[in-house]
Amino acid sequence: MKKAQQGFTLIELMIVVAIIGILAAIAIPAYSDYMTRSKVSELLSVGAPAKTAISEYYITQNTFPTSATLAGFTTQVTSKYVSSLSYTGSGTNQGMITITGNSGTTGLGTAVNITLKPTTNASGTVEWVCAATAGTRFVPASCR
Repeated sequence: MKKAQQGFTLIELMIVVAIIGILAAIAIPAYSDYMTRSKVSELLSVGAPAKTAISEYYITQNTFPTSATLAGFTTQVTSKYVSSLSYTGSGTNQGMITITGNSGTTGLGTAVNITLKPTTNASGTVEWVCAATAGTRFVPASCR
């Protein structure tokens, strides 16, 4: 009577280790990019109160505010992933919000800048155009 095989052979184990290595080589960079994208979403979250304040000001005054203080928000916003928030109160980019990501090793690890520019439509509502000036592969699809 034949004895049933017990355990795995060395070749079978090496094949499994090679497959795991290949999967890890693909998954780790993808996971790293995913983590950076999730951190970049904080930039848009920081800009949300400014967008709301500017939109409300425009709806009530029919013009964009000339300063962040006039709109009712502060540009003194920093966090682990956001290094600065600025507002353009005059010129061709009036109403534009620029959010700069913290590119340090404890921050995003890469340079990411997002601009939110308001436009108005025929009904008088404010629509926002999002654009990324750096790190475009890490921003949401609406900003690319």
